[in-house]
Amino acid sequence: MEGISKYIDHTLLSASCGRKEIMRICDEARKYDFHSVCVNLFYVPDCYEALKNSNVKVCAVVGFPLGQSTGLIKAKEAEAAVRQGAGEIDMVLNVAALKDGRHDVALSEIRDVRSAIGKDVYLKVILECCLLDDDEKRKACALSVEGGADCVKTSTGFSLSGAKVEDVALMRKEVGKGFGVKASGGIRDFKTFISMIEAGADRVGCSASVAIANEAKLAK
Repeated sequence: MEGISKYIDHTLLSASCGRKEIMRICDEARKYDFHSVCVNLFYVPDCYEALKNSNVKVCAVVGFPLGQSTGLIKAKEAEAAVRQGAGEIDMVLNVAALKDGRHDVALSEIRDVRSAIGKDVYLKVILECCLLDDDEKRKACALSVEGGADCVKTSTGFSLSGAKVEDVALMRKEVGKGFGVKASGGIRDFKTFISMIEAGADRVGCSASVAIANEAKLAK
């Protein structure tokens, strides 16, 4: 259980959340020493100011939640987020392009974002697994690796369903041991959290982070 908090991206992406709620998750992330807070671009400067003297990173989502903006727009979003203090980027893959077999489009946008943010910013690609068959998931993983990302992520949490153990296991098998896998969406208790880690996730995005961390303490 030691260091379990560092698996967690403490997440708040609701369209209606206000600054007070954002400051709350920053306070919680600092208290529990979570790996990051994951927020929309608008709140990156606030989170950066709140967390700049801590070990907690700021993670921004890009092309969220549909992934249907162009690679250029995603790159500009990511660039702005990093300029304002984000140390990690979670970009949504263009699922429609992938399903249409336009792999060059999906690959190009990953490369565009990587080029915009530089090599030192941790880049995750959100696959939205609930919309893909297994072959498409495998291809998305391969494109993410080829495009220079650092991690693949299961879900936005805003589509048909969230993280599934079998998807995490598939992604881990496809990308290998040296690449990141993030489970996100619908992870609300410690049992589910642990199942994702055991399946191969090395990062978990959740809004129920505090409850999970408190359950972890009781499980020691």
